[in-house]
Amino acid sequence: MFAHLQILVLIGWLLLAVACVTAWRWGGEAERRGALLVLVVTIGFTLSGSIADTNAVRGVYLTLDGALALGLLLLALRHTTAWLGVAVLLQGVQFSLHAYYLVASKSYDKLYATVNNLVTLGVLSSLLVGVALAARRAAK
Repeated sequence: MFAHLQILVLIGWLLLAVACVTAWRWGGEAERRGALLVLVVTIGFTLSGSIADTNAVRGVYLTLDGALALGLLLLALRHTTAWLGVAVLLQGVQFSLHAYYLVASKSYDKLYATVNNLVTLGVLSSLLVGVALAARRAAK
């Protein structure tokens, strides 16, 4: 089972790298800033996993999700693109998920992992759709 988890983690990092590189190469200003924001927060999540206190980690997760949601919201207010609106809504779900598990003192389970991964995939997908639309606008 551990080997499967390693493969899934590698696939997740590969998807993140593809989305960020694609956004940086073919995206506009909003896509580049969004990719940088997602990358920085993801690295923050990875580094926070090394904290020994599990309650502190939960608080850090909530803070990082809130920061990503706020950053995407500010980008959406500035650039008013549809992909950013979708990403902000998805991050709202992510923030609510972390808040619920923190307040209820529930341990992370399969439902948490599934929703967390689907929301992350949705944010990366919306970023890639934004890149495709920006590239199409630039080609005209």
